[in-house]
Amino acid sequence: MSGEPEFRGGWRERFSALRNVPAVLRFVWESGPTVVVLGLVSRVIAALLPPALFWVSKLIIDTIFHILTTHQPIQPRLWWLVAVEFGLAVAAGALGRVIDYLDALLAGKYTHHVSVRVMEHAASLDLMAYEDPAFYDRLERARVQATDRLYMIQAIGRLIQQVITTITLSISIMVFSPWLLLLLVVGVIPAFVGETHFAFLGYAKNFRQTPIRRQLDYLRILGGSKEAAKELKLFGLKDFLTGRFKGLSTQVYEEDIALARRKVVAGGFLTAIGTAGYYTAYVFAVWRTVTGVFSFGTLTLLANAIREASSNLQQTFSTLSTIADQALFLTDLIAFFEMRPTIQSKPNALLAPRPIRRGFEFRNVSFRYPGSSRLILNGLNFHLHPGERIALIGENGEGKTTIVKLLTRLYDPVEGQVLLDGVDLREYNLEDLYREIGVIFQDFMRYEMTARENIAVGKIEQIDNLPLVEQSAQKSMAEDVVAKLPSGYEQMLGRRFDGGVDLSGGEWQKIALARAYLRDAQVLILDEPTSALDARSEYEVFQRFAELTTGKMALFISHRFSTVRMADRIVVLENGRIAEEGNHDALTNLGGRYAEMFELQAASYR
Repeated sequence: MSGEPEFRGGWRERFSALRNVPAVLRFVWESGPTVVVLGLVSRVIAALLPPALFWVSKLIIDTIFHILTTHQPIQPRLWWLVAVEFGLAVAAGALGRVIDYLDALLAGKYTHHVSVRVMEHAASLDLMAYEDPAFYDRLERARVQATDRLYMIQAIGRLIQQVITTITLSISIMVFSPWLLLLLVVGVIPAFVGETHFAFLGYAKNFRQTPIRRQLDYLRILGGSKEAAKELKLFGLKDFLTGRFKGLSTQVYEEDIALARRKVVAGGFLTAIGTAGYYTAYVFAVWRTVTGVFSFGTLTLLANAIREASSNLQQTFSTLSTIADQALFLTDLIAFFEMRPTIQSKPNALLAPRPIRRGFEFRNVSFRYPGSSRLILNGLNFHLHPGERIALIGENGEGKTTIVKLLTRLYDPVEGQVLLDGVDLREYNLEDLYREIGVIFQDFMRYEMTARENIAVGKIEQIDNLPLVEQSAQKSMAEDVVAKLPSGYEQMLGRRFDGGVDLSGGEWQKIALARAYLRDAQVLILDEPTSALDARSEYEVFQRFAELTTGKMALFISHRFSTVRMADRIVVLENGRIAEEGNHDALTNLGGRYAEMFELQAASYR
């Protein structure tokens, strides 16, 4: 995904967007089938009550008029009709409350269901997707659409109720005069067209504003984050950031107001047309009554039916327009769920070898990142043998971390193969392969959770195994960090939640290292995880690392040659290929690139 085009379109897009509705209805059904059925039954019954009330009211008025004009005594039938009207009114009020309750219940179930689905699907996508800014725009819109489309779901329920009510009222009107119904329809259509047009313009506006709103969210976080606070003060960035936020916010505000202003003017005019249609029909019914064609009961029925039919027609068209245009807003949610990871397990994939016997091999591997023509790795050949400790070194951008990502199959090479025990990594089951790899990246996560949970994420099924967590902390030297915490392993880390305690960079790194040791995998990878440690602490960590990786495959990246020299083999990367490899003594004696970098660093300590 190299980027998303500017949103363009018109009526075709509005109606084609209705294809999104079945997918959303499937989400709704999955979230609560029983609630959906009860809600539909309640709405169908509620839809039939207004026409029934109007007919009973007609019968009551005609009965009263007959009694008055014929001077007959009051008949029991009149009181039965009043009782029926009372019962229908009570039922209508009760059903309204039941429908509101079912809507609230379904809203909670739907929000929960779709939000979980979005999280699960986002986690299943490739790492490469997260490096594309356009993906973040789509993900942000999908997250919003997952919860903000509740109105559309409720609108679908209302549409069903409105259509049934409108049909029954229309039949009542057509019994007396089809022309009355035609007047109502002609009056409502302009308002429907206007509502649809402005709803579409609203979607197009929101689509354009998504990147701007992401910038606003970032600036809002930046202006109030602990991490940025020091530089904001020392570099005097307050006015700069505030000014940028104000400019973008003003742009969004002005676009919103401009659209709202147009909608007020045009919407008022189109509503007046609908009102004129209603009163034309009403005047016609009055004239027919005065001329003796309709009875007073019929006039009452038609007055109520015309008013409600006009209102329901407008609401039906408006609701249909809302659904069509809200469906436009679901385009990104549906497209998001249609995204499929390219890196996934094949059917009947192989399990990872236990034990690994031949190790990993990079065979003529080339790799470039999406949207870039530069090869990070270019025909790389490289072998990691069982029981071997390898250090990768090189300038920034030479592909050290890329090798780690390919070895862990977070990426696939664009050319060549990465093999494990002679078998392409693409043949293995991904989840099973990951179980045999423990890796800590330089940009490791600092979870706003307890110390125990921060370590246990390395092997989450052991989250309640405190002895194993403590053992891993001891290996990474994080036990001293935990010992200083007021609540030990149950201490909340970070400042996001009440009672949380923040750690220094080096302390966080020891916690992160404990995750890798907890995994107890056959392959252990440290991608510059000790950059926040002082030289002595890093040396101690790698001494422990050397002891604990005996008999395992280990790969680490570090810019400090004091730790690199303990590797069995050092691989120097340059221009996407291996420039030199060997142990520390062999490479310093070679007098090449490694010896030059080692001497430059050693000179700074003299």
